[in-house]
Amino acid sequence: MAASVFAGAVRAASGILRPLNILASSAYRNCTKNACLNSVLSSRHFSHIQTPVVSSAPRLITSVRNLTCGQTATVLNRMALLLPNVLKPPVRTVTYYSSRKGKRKTVKAVIYRFLRLHSGLWLRRKAGYKKKLWKKTVARKRRLREFVFCSKTQSKLLDKMTTSFWKRRNWYADDPYQMYHDRTNLKV
Repeated sequence: MAASVFAGAVRAASGILRPLNILASSAYRNCTKNACLNSVLSSRHFSHIQTPVVSSAPRLITSVRNLTCGQTATVLNRMALLLPNVLKPPVRTVTYYSSRKGKRKTVKAVIYRFLRLHSGLWLRRKAGYKKKLWKKTVARKRRLREFVFCSKTQSKLLDKMTTSFWKRRNWYADDPYQMYHDRTNLKV
């Protein structure tokens, strides 16, 4: 009785570990440039276990063991698609319909990092103007403090990421950008 329960447990464990054995052994074999090393979970350790008469596992083992490194990468890429969104980097996207009022929402990172002029141009700081200033020369720090205009495609993208509230005309006292808000003969 105890022997049959133990044999059933070993059989179940081998069924669980067999796919891991296949992937581990093929990846290890291909990445070590065909070094003749077998993984710890190779099938010879489980040779004393009886397998069912109708089984597709031996054919699967032989087909996966004959893979080359490029095909192994394809198998691993297919497995990555089955995983949840752990492997994907986060993306900052526009909310088209908010849950409360059903309106489009502004991406706040755009508002914090860019300035929109009334002419449709967007201003930004140069990249790295706050980073590792201790190792930059004075001239380079001065160049990095300058503002630059975004390109046409960047301006269109930033317009899509903001609502009409941020595109309205603002009048500020002593606005340093007053002369840049209205531009003539400028195609955006």
